[in-house]
Amino acid sequence: MSVVNKRIEGAKAQAVRQRNYRRARDRALARLSRDYPNVYRTYLEEEMNADENMGKKWLDIAGNTKSSRFRRR
Repeated sequence: MSVVNKRIEGAKAQAVRQRNYRRARDRALARLSRDYPNVYRTYLEEEMNADENMGKKWLDIAGNTKSSRFRRR
């Protein structure tokens, strides 16, 4: 197996692991939000505010984090 093929197979395996982890994590978060809705909402709001303050909040699907009216042309 060539080096390129090994890297491709490794990337595929990593993508599968990440997908499985995200699915399990998303299900756990859904359960947490049902069991402790007030705590979940508080944490979610804190994290959303932190993202906005750090400039990591997405404004569109392309992943833009800064408003176009502030961009230099």
